[in-house]
Amino acid sequence: MTAQPAWRKSSFCGDGDACVYVAVTPGALVKVADRVDPAHLVLATTQAAWADFLRAVKQTG
Repeated sequence: MTAQPAWRKSSFCGDGDACVYVAVTPGALVKVADRVDPAHLVLATTQAAWADFLRAVKQTG
């Protein structure tokens, strides 16, 4: 049995379902979903690419 990733809710979310969830999975993938349900997965990328994305977002505000 494969363990399910631990989804974390963005700290910038308000109340309700309009939030972004992120999970780091075995194999160094980062999964991004619009809800805690992995069936709503919208993006899977490498940890390095995710770190580059976050760095760019933080730099541009």
